[in-house]
Amino acid sequence: MVYMKSGQEIAEMRKAGLLVWQAHQFAAEMAKPGVSTAEMNEAVELFIEKNHALPLFKGVPSATGNVPFPAAACISVNNEIVHGIPGKRVLRDGDIVSIDIGCKLDGWCGDAAVTVPVGTIKPEVQRLLDVTEEALKLAIELIPQRTKWSEIAREMEQFVKNAGFSVVEGLVGHGIGRALWESPQVPNYYTPQIADFPLKPGYVIAIEPMVNMGTNAIMLRPDYWTIVTRDGKPSAHFEHTIAITDKGPFVLTAGPDGKAWAIE
Repeated sequence: MVYMKSGQEIAEMRKAGLLVWQAHQFAAEMAKPGVSTAEMNEAVELFIEKNHALPLFKGVPSATGNVPFPAAACISVNNEIVHGIPGKRVLRDGDIVSIDIGCKLDGWCGDAAVTVPVGTIKPEVQRLLDVTEEALKLAIELIPQRTKWSEIAREMEQFVKNAGFSVVEGLVGHGIGRALWESPQVPNYYTPQIADFPLKPGYVIAIEPMVNMGTNAIMLRPDYWTIVTRDGKPSAHFEHTIAITDKGPFVLTAGPDGKAWAIE
């Protein structure tokens, strides 16, 4: 069942979304050679706690193995698609790092992700980042122009394929509100296996294209969390929490001026 949000509830969610955006500023600034993923996570967790919010991901049990996620942020490097566990790994020049942060503030959730370069990256890897960000931007722009999510998902998928990359399947966006994961499921590709939904005011969804440089084949590491590309090639991940309103899409995880990745 989809929990439709009122204007007041969306305003409350904006507060959580803004805090997520602020946490991302700290994390992205730290994404430099020589910094460990554990150090990045520690800064994010401290910032969230100082602002009287709760880290959404920490303690969530895995789908298999019942292993709680141990960190405040998912930090995934290079061929790690999502759910990377922060640790001793030190970032190197030429890496890309996907940072996924969620928090709950006054009972409402915000969730966003971005992939950033570490130092100087190869042109083809930069293009992967650009195309993934553009796929998210396309989805946001199409919300007022389409009537059902499946129409947008189909166009996102085609956009990525036309660029020569592949969309990760089996991992999808989601509704969000008082809980991190709510209905509906929000795929980044067309599939009749997932229920479609109308693009109407009151829906709040996390749109999060995940794009691989190679094939879309994936696998789960033995830590029960980290999902990686099977061919070892890089992957990128961009996400925003977005409310559908009478006035169009409202990006809740943008900055105070409404600017952020995938938004002009």
